[in-house]
Amino acid sequence: MTDNVSGTFADKVVVVTGAASGIGKATALKFLSQGASVVWSDQDEDTLKDAMAGAPEDRSVACIVDQSQASEAARSIETALERFGRLDVLVNNAGTTVLGTILDNSVEDWHRVVAVNIDGALFSSKAALPHLIKSGGCIVNTASVSGTGGDWNTTLYNVSKGAVVNMTRALALAHGPDGVRVNAICPSVTHTGMTDGMMDNKEYLDKLVSAIPLRRIGQPEDMASAIVFLASDAAGFISGAILPVDGGITAGNGQPPFPS
Repeated sequence: MTDNVSGTFADKVVVVTGAASGIGKATALKFLSQGASVVWSDQDEDTLKDAMAGAPEDRSVACIVDQSQASEAARSIETALERFGRLDVLVNNAGTTVLGTILDNSVEDWHRVVAVNIDGALFSSKAALPHLIKSGGCIVNTASVSGTGGDWNTTLYNVSKGAVVNMTRALALAHGPDGVRVNAICPSVTHTGMTDGMMDNKEYLDKLVSAIPLRRIGQPEDMASAIVFLASDAAGFISGAILPVDGGITAGNGQPPFPS
């Protein structure tokens, strides 16, 4: 990647969690392309190192943390301050899932999903907010269409992403008067490492694509573009928004087409 510090986010500092792959990696690269300095936060050191290959070293720093732990989540924020001297954007993107109903899932499954998807976003936001208030910055959360409507066979993920949706709204209300905007994107199924198994299931994939009006699967770059927009000055009067980035799948009410 050619280093170019001009762009929409020149002189801005961004923390992206879950940055080693998928939506997080695409988002970190998108911010870099717009001139930002980026803290790439993830717990997978080897994958993160590969993801950062070619990124401008003067505007990129790795932070190996477990976002589900409050002290470690705070370290991502501290890294931004120590390396770049400020914080302008926090992208809470780290996430995990487990399939099944609550009858299938264990208590340990529940604790893991909550720890990553809810605790991680909450802890990072708490650590970041004093600095975002100072800079007039913003938070963008990666929620999901699974947080705005129910899915079959993924109860724990639905519950956790519903919490992220309402966390977004609550933080937007609480900290709008402080000058901090808080928004979320809600992807539908996106082709990332977490969904590779789904992509290999042709029967499922065909059903999924047929339900999406745009007739294709979301890509990490689709989500990154929406995140960067919500963090930009172009979205300066948008806060508390829960933005579907789903190819139109949530435009329907679930009923099949009426017979012609």
